[in-house]
Amino acid sequence: MLHTSDFDFELPAELIASHPLHDRDASRMLVVDGENIHDKHIRDFLDYLKPGDVVVFNNSRVIPGRFDASGYEITLHTAVDDKTWWGLCKKFNKINIDDTLTMDDDTTITVVDKDFESGLLLKFNCDNVFDVLNRVGKMPLPPYMKREEETEDRERYQTVYAQPLGSMAAPTAGLHFTDELLQEIENRGAKIVKITLHVGAGTWMPVKTEDLSQHKMHSEWCCITPEQADIINNATRVIAVGTTSMRTLESAHQLMLKNIGNLGRVKYNRVMPICQTTDIFITPGYEFGAVDVLLTNFHLPKSTLFMLVSAFAGLENMKDAYKHAVDEKYRFFSYGDCCLLFKKNKEE
Repeated sequence: MLHTSDFDFELPAELIASHPLHDRDASRMLVVDGENIHDKHIRDFLDYLKPGDVVVFNNSRVIPGRFDASGYEITLHTAVDDKTWWGLCKKFNKINIDDTLTMDDDTTITVVDKDFESGLLLKFNCDNVFDVLNRVGKMPLPPYMKREEETEDRERYQTVYAQPLGSMAAPTAGLHFTDELLQEIENRGAKIVKITLHVGAGTWMPVKTEDLSQHKMHSEWCCITPEQADIINNATRVIAVGTTSMRTLESAHQLMLKNIGNLGRVKYNRVMPICQTTDIFITPGYEFGAVDVLLTNFHLPKSTLFMLVSAFAGLENMKDAYKHAVDEKYRFFSYGDCCLLFKKNKEE
């Protein structure tokens, strides 16, 4: 039985990327295919494509969801409705239910509920929450960057194809792609599908228990339309760009398995349409049914995301790959480099 400590590794602090490279498509790409490791660049991603491939991106847009209110720093992570959000606050214990907090533009917020895991449930007393956040909010950069938002983050901490607002962190594997690179994917005979998962606490919340079965994943909203499901189901291979795309696709696969007896003559071989929340937690032993190849950034030690990639490509393979990445001074985490992972064989 695997434990959280099995997913630990050494990472020198100087390899954590605190700023993006000047060009989106300048990042390095570590290719991991079983025990084979190759040093490439993101532009080489095109060489791994085949006609009939479907490349799946997460098109969720990051909200400037970090702000100050009555002296407290709050970071929103999950929407309940248009005006009610869950948010994390470092001084959680000093705030009470029914308290009123005031933002920098004098917008008031009512504390509706509290939860140790999810933080504060906040109701915004305004017409449009996003308008308020655009005025006074900051991009919610991960704490390991150890800096405040800078002007370039408004553009660089979004993918070029970001559309529906709702994420409290970027789907970072997509940050490497330019409009030109996207066009070239289709020129190579592959199709592009842009699904949605609004990144919340489920994606980045640290694992606090040694026993993996005791970790509670927060739910995140995701969507694959019927039209998108048709394209995915007719793919020769499915290449997920990012762990959030992966989790959405595999959630849709699990939904398909759950409903297989009710599908009648409708044929699904990978996914069925999905528009709901997911709390899927993928660890070694999981059988992947939707995704064949994964492009993803490098992840934190002992995180649910490192567990996911270890389930996909093999724990020992990923430990070897990360050691190689450290030795070769790859850049880690959200603004860092990426790796292209091929699904391990069952016997590995």
